[in-house]
Amino acid sequence: MKRLLLSALVIFLTAQGFAQDNKKDTVLVITTDTVKNNNKKSITIRIGTGEKDTTENEMKPSSKFSFQFVASRIDLGLSTYTDNGSFTLQPANSYLERETWKSSNFGFEFFQMGYRFNSYFKVYAGAGLDWNHIRLKQNITFQEDKPTLTYVTETVDFKKNRFSSQYLRVPLSFQLRTKDDKKGNKLNFVFGPEIGFLLNGKIKQVSKENGKDKSKDDYNFNPFRYGAFARLGYGGTGIYVKYYANDVFAEGQGPKDFKNLAFGLMLGF
Repeated sequence: MKRLLLSALVIFLTAQGFAQDNKKDTVLVITTDTVKNNNKKSITIRIGTGEKDTTENEMKPSSKFSFQFVASRIDLGLSTYTDNGSFTLQPANSYLERETWKSSNFGFEFFQMGYRFNSYFKVYAGAGLDWNHIRLKQNITFQEDKPTLTYVTETVDFKKNRFSSQYLRVPLSFQLRTKDDKKGNKLNFVFGPEIGFLLNGKIKQVSKENGKDKSKDDYNFNPFRYGAFARLGYGGTGIYVKYYANDVFAEGQGPKDFKNLAFGLMLGF
């Protein structure tokens, strides 16, 4: 968790360092926007701080389309699970029992493209990375390269037994926002569907007997996931919730109807 907090802080400070002072948008931005210049519309490509752009070129006429590389929607929260619709695990799945306050979700987006219909409504697609960490209570180790989720019970006492998945997340966002208030900030509400593609699974264990041990495999995680999310915030901070409708593990390879729900705090709209 300390590493997640540090990573989120570094990404946020980096984004703020590249932010425009007046609009709070992350720079390292390539956008197309409507610019009045002798009654003509043009595309402006900007890389800089906002007040003094390092490059500015006019291109063919365009609309309110945007294409951006960002460090935004940085999520830091808890990851929880439902087993056949209940937050209580069935006896058959008790090996997946977790430490609630140490099972976390962390993610961020590095790309987005979209279209702004007006100052209050925008639709955009994004891409980012997302991690879910299950802090297991039991002293077990999941086995690699098995047709189904398989574990062995260890004789050592793990100080940390973390079971993780990493996904490429691809959300489609519908953004509603208000006018600027007296402080120049807006109230934002963003919602939409999200899909994800498994990048890897990982186990990290720490014990007195074996020290630190790490291993990677797909661990029967679902190679594709889909769900929905919602975000509510003011200025550059807010809260989020994400729910994935299909199972955490691939069909026939792990507990059935075992689903993931994540929620917490976020930085950067």
